[in-house]
Amino acid sequence: MTTRTQESRRLRTLLLVLLTLALAGAGTGCTSRDDRPRVVVTTNILGDITQQIVGDEADVTVLMKPNADPHSFGLSAVQAAELERADLVVFNGLGLEENVLRHVEAAREAGVATFEAGKAADPLTFQTHDDGGPEEEAGRPDPHFWTDPDRVRKAVGLIADQVAEHVDGVDERAVRANADRYDAQLADLTAWMEKSFDRIPEHRRALVTNHHVFGYLAERFGFRVIGAVIPSGTTLASPSSSDLRSLTEAMRKAGVQTVFADSSQPMRLAEVLRTEMGGQVRVVALYSESLTEKGKGAGTYLQMMRANTTAMTDGLTGA
Repeated sequence: MTTRTQESRRLRTLLLVLLTLALAGAGTGCTSRDDRPRVVVTTNILGDITQQIVGDEADVTVLMKPNADPHSFGLSAVQAAELERADLVVFNGLGLEENVLRHVEAAREAGVATFEAGKAADPLTFQTHDDGGPEEEAGRPDPHFWTDPDRVRKAVGLIADQVAEHVDGVDERAVRANADRYDAQLADLTAWMEKSFDRIPEHRRALVTNHHVFGYLAERFGFRVIGAVIPSGTTLASPSSSDLRSLTEAMRKAGVQTVFADSSQPMRLAEVLRTEMGGQVRVVALYSESLTEKGKGAGTYLQMMRANTTAMTDGLTGA
């Protein structure tokens, strides 16, 4: 066999292999990641909730990393581009993701479907200072709706609607089944939280936190919000000496000796209260605005709420 004949056969074999691969790629191209439907979610709490609903029907990208602060996290250029390539963007809104909302707006203007979960979940407004809320934000909508699992249940149904309407290629029956299953888990969570909080005497159901984040939980489960170390609905604010003085006075009047501080933030400000009140204040860590990494205490929304309920119940009963 001549060298030329051998080279000719090798060339034909190579062309046949390339043609086979091309045909295989054409046959399976609809399952490649680039062609998969995409849902982009801003915060990791909503990201977990949305993933439970979507399941395997679409790719879910969460922009906020574990243990991040939703008020201050930003996006890279790659993440910003993800928003405009999405079939649906799910965001908390109500001013929560302060450095991200302009990117969400840009995606909306580019024709991407967006869903503001906080606005759709029957939002509360911050109350006046006398009622335990930040005076400068009185009347503004409170974005922290997820501390009430019943409002999350409402959001779950609405997110399922948005996925079914705007994300082509998903199996709507599968999405609805996922949403129903998760709704049942949330109903169980609410019942368990009620039973746990029943251990706390009425006069001890008073909350002091790092900043105002548990208004929805307080309304749903019958707590009083005494105040916050940072007298604001955002961690980007800072307290004055008069704010701290007013808070310590309110705590003494209410007989409160426990402060709940977010586990993802430094607890220095809460420690200041301990100093102001003569070391009589107990500081208890909660997961209030961010999930943790998997296996680190609050890897899912359900884990976060159960951990917080246990910590709050123990902190307010002296357990």
